[in-house]
Amino acid sequence: MGMTVTQKILAAHAGLETVAPGQLIEARLDVVMGNDITIALAVPEFRRTGAEKVFDKNKVIVVLDHFAPNKDIKAAMQCKVCRDFARENELTHFFDVGRMGIEHALLPEQGLVAPGQAIIGGDSHTCTYGALGAFSTGVGSTDLAVGMATGENWFKVPAAMQIRLTGKPGPWVCGKDVMLHLIGHIGVDGALYRSMEFTGGGVAQLSMDDRFTIANMAIEAGAKNAVFPVDDVCRTSLAKHCRTPWTSFEADPDAVYENTVEIDLSAVRPTVAFPHLPSNTRAIDDVGDVPLDQVFIGSCTNGRMEDMAMAARILKGRKVHPRLRVLVIPATPSIYLECLEKGYIRIFMEAGCAVSTPTCGACLGGHMGILAAGERCLSTTNRNFVGRMGHTDSEVYLCSPAVAAASAIAGRIVSPETLEQGEA
Repeated sequence: MGMTVTQKILAAHAGLETVAPGQLIEARLDVVMGNDITIALAVPEFRRTGAEKVFDKNKVIVVLDHFAPNKDIKAAMQCKVCRDFARENELTHFFDVGRMGIEHALLPEQGLVAPGQAIIGGDSHTCTYGALGAFSTGVGSTDLAVGMATGENWFKVPAAMQIRLTGKPGPWVCGKDVMLHLIGHIGVDGALYRSMEFTGGGVAQLSMDDRFTIANMAIEAGAKNAVFPVDDVCRTSLAKHCRTPWTSFEADPDAVYENTVEIDLSAVRPTVAFPHLPSNTRAIDDVGDVPLDQVFIGSCTNGRMEDMAMAARILKGRKVHPRLRVLVIPATPSIYLECLEKGYIRIFMEAGCAVSTPTCGACLGGHMGILAAGERCLSTTNRNFVGRMGHTDSEVYLCSPAVAAASAIAGRIVSPETLEQGEA
């Protein structure tokens, strides 16, 4: 029986010729990543292993991005634990305030993740790096601690589902719309503990930023991981960023998939997820009249350069609706600087947006954009569970940067096309 891409990567890292779905294996790790929340929780467990140092100071990465810059004393203490741990272990890749970005945008930009790698992270959206053809998945802080100490973790080999993409996205449709469309179709448990493997001619029509967004949200369908092929688009990105040798894998012709989902990209419309699940989706044409209190553009899902460019294109020369507030957070310092150079920061601020240093704070309801009871936010983030961005009586709607920017001007959820036609 043939193997999928994920199964081949896991077999290689377990030192086995083949693996099968459901098999328990121990696999060596290429990257172990944690943030200010999960590293702080993992450090006591790391001590209990008896390890004096991490297994490899070049392969353990710490990014302070969730409650940094520190929002309160508790956050400051968490970050201090991480800083002390990083210094004690002389970590090569430690990203503190001023250098840090949102982890899942930062690591690919820094060239620290690559095709064919086995990667774990103390964050559920670690599946992002599957966009580069890696096996990448989130773990809890205990597994994170063991990974830091030993350079290995155990895995149950996932079965796979194939997502076959055809066609080309239409105007204002991006990776976020594709993934919301998919999750709306299969549900939040539609890929439960499976590898989502993206194939088909439509893959070539997606940019790397699109692919990062799609892979990022695999966990929102319950997937263990997602993986894209290493094609010309990916290789071009690797040539620019990657700092480590890499090996790509291809699925065998007789690889077994539990099911196949077909998506014609040309048929996907801008899509919005209503509260309180990413699967509660509607095409923009079916949204209706939904007034807003806040719009957020950023996060590990949509804080990259293409996202900033899309928002700036719509906001240029326009003003944010007076009834709402808009937050824009570029995902890394490099993206922030490029936004400055291209004039996007000026566009955002002249439109009436608040622009912040990179942080995950708004996305998880930590700081920088907390919602009050009864408030409604349209967000380019990945989750809209009850209380995700603040009060349990608030509402979060998910969308692309294009829909977010257009809606920020209209004061209610609209498509960019509606704004262009002067109907908002």
